[in-house]
Amino acid sequence: MFAVLKTGGKQYKVQSGDTLKVEKLAADAGEKVQFNEILMLGGDTPVVGAPLVDGAAVQAEVIDQIKGDKVIHFVKRRRKHGSKRTKGHRQQLTVLRVTEILEKGADKSGVKAAIGAGSVAAVAVAAAAKPAKKAEAKAEAPKAEKKAAKADAAGDDLKQLSGVGPALEKKLHEAGVTTFAQIAAWNDDDVAAMDEKLSFKGRIEREGWIEQAKELAKG
Repeated sequence: MFAVLKTGGKQYKVQSGDTLKVEKLAADAGEKVQFNEILMLGGDTPVVGAPLVDGAAVQAEVIDQIKGDKVIHFVKRRRKHGSKRTKGHRQQLTVLRVTEILEKGADKSGVKAAIGAGSVAAVAVAAAAKPAKKAEAKAEAPKAEKKAAKADAAGDDLKQLSGVGPALEKKLHEAGVTTFAQIAAWNDDDVAAMDEKLSFKGRIEREGWIEQAKELAKG
């Protein structure tokens, strides 16, 4: 069986197992997509759509996102003060492998529809996702501030350590360090881990935080 599908303003005749390149789709490699604009199904009893075949679909797996060969566009104006302009363009393409041709039941397959990367639908989906991410970030920011404030209230004043200011104290709080007792108990592995995590570059040993913390912890 074969099918004639439409995508990106072009028509493609495909069979199961075929590999083809179409104008870029909003999908990642490994994803499965479904083309619902089927103009014709071929086989023992061909079916021609009017304009589409009701319930039919072509499913395919995205193999890769690539760029096509460069196309040169040259314009020359034949005038006294004419101009020349050369432009190169490489079309963005999606490489697909056709996995299945459905004669009916396309709406119940559960596979997402193939949408062009530059289509209105794809742009709308991307635009809707951005505010959601921003909202999540805004929701997390107050939580982090509350956590830091809570640590401030429950812990010691780490600014008493040599070289520790408000910014550095905040970093320590975010790393879960709020008391002198915690710092006093650090071993060589803890120091190395904290050095790497907070980019202290040897400051802990250089400033003698552990010895200072031991004294301060005694009160």
